[in-house]
Amino acid sequence: MYVAVKGGERAIDNAHAWLAEERRGDKAVPELSVPQIREQMALAVNRVMAEGSLYDPDLAALAIKQARGDLIEAIFLIRAYRTTLPRFGGSNPIETETMTCDRRVSATFKDAPGGQVLGPTFDYTHRLLDFKLAADGDVDDAPLGTPHPDATPHIMSFLDQEDLIQSEPQGAETPADLTRTPLELPASRALRLQSLTRGDEGFILGMAYSTQRGYARNHAFVAELRIGAVAVEMDIPELGFAIEIGEITVTESETVNQFQGSKTQPPQFTRGYGLVFGMTERKAISMALVDRALRWKELGEDNVGAPAQDEEFVLYHSDNIQATGFLEHIKLPHYVDFQSELELIRKLRREAQENIMQEAAE
Repeated sequence: MYVAVKGGERAIDNAHAWLAEERRGDKAVPELSVPQIREQMALAVNRVMAEGSLYDPDLAALAIKQARGDLIEAIFLIRAYRTTLPRFGGSNPIETETMTCDRRVSATFKDAPGGQVLGPTFDYTHRLLDFKLAADGDVDDAPLGTPHPDATPHIMSFLDQEDLIQSEPQGAETPADLTRTPLELPASRALRLQSLTRGDEGFILGMAYSTQRGYARNHAFVAELRIGAVAVEMDIPELGFAIEIGEITVTESETVNQFQGSKTQPPQFTRGYGLVFGMTERKAISMALVDRALRWKELGEDNVGAPAQDEEFVLYHSDNIQATGFLEHIKLPHYVDFQSELELIRKLRREAQENIMQEAAE
C-alpha cells in the first residue's frame, strides 16, 4: 500500500532540478548533442530501438541523453512514447534476401555463395584502449567498405535443397502483436521471437551462454549472420499494390544445430533464428540460441530442465522494463506494509518470550 507523503511535491521538484544539473555535468565541457549520440554511439542507439520496439535513431539518441546513458531508462522512455503514437496499418514481412549487406559472415561454409563481407566489426581488434580517441581529434581515415549490392540467398536455403534441415512451415495468419496484447503461455514461436527481440540483451546473452555450457544440449553453429538495410513495404488498398515506405537496418542470425532425430522427426539439422533492429549481432545470435532451446517440444526432444528450455522463465523474466518496474517499486513508500510486519514480529517475539517464561516456571 502506498501512502501520501506530506510536503513531497517540493522535494520531487528539487530532485528533478538536481537530476537536470547532474545530467548536464560540468558546463565547461561542451554539451553532448543528440546527433553526436546518434552518429557516435550507434550501438547503444540500436539497443534502445530494439528493446524499445521503435525504429527511430533520433528519438533513441534523445532518450539516451535524457537518461544520462542509462539504456534501460532510455528503453523505458521509448516504450512510453511509443504508446502515444497512432497506428495506421501494418507493413509486409521484410525480405532479408534482398538486404544490402554491410556485413555477412558464415561459420559453417568458407566459400559461402554470395561471398563473405567482414564489414565493421570488433571481432579482429586487440581490445586495447586507443588513446588517440581521447585526443579530441579524428582518427586516421580508413578505406570505406562497399555494401554488397546484390540479393544474397540465405545459406540455409542450400541445406534445404538437400533436405538436411528441418523445414519451416509458412504462417497462414498474421501473428499476434506482443506490443498490443499481453503475453499468454504457451506462446507461439512468433510471439516468443517478438519477446526475445524486446528482451534484455544481457539476460538473453546469459540464457544463450547457458545452452552452450550444456544446459539444453544445444550445440550450434552460426550458419549466417547478416547486417544491412532492407526496404519496408506496405499494401495500399486504394492502389492495389505495395509501396516502399522506408528502409531500416537489421541484424539477422540463423544458427544450425545438431539433431539426432526423435520419434516424430528424422535425423537432420535444426534452426535457431534471431532478428533485431540495427547492428546488434550479439543479441541476434543469443536470440537464435535461445529460440532453438525453446523449440524442444515441437521437435519431440526431452526437456532436461534447463533454464533456457523453460518458456515461462525466459519470456517473463527477459523484459527489462517489467523487471525494473517491479524491482524499483520496493524503494517507494511502504510504510503501512512495513509497520504491519514490524508489529507482527514484535507480537511473535512477545509470545515466544512468554512461552519460554512459562516453561521455565513449570
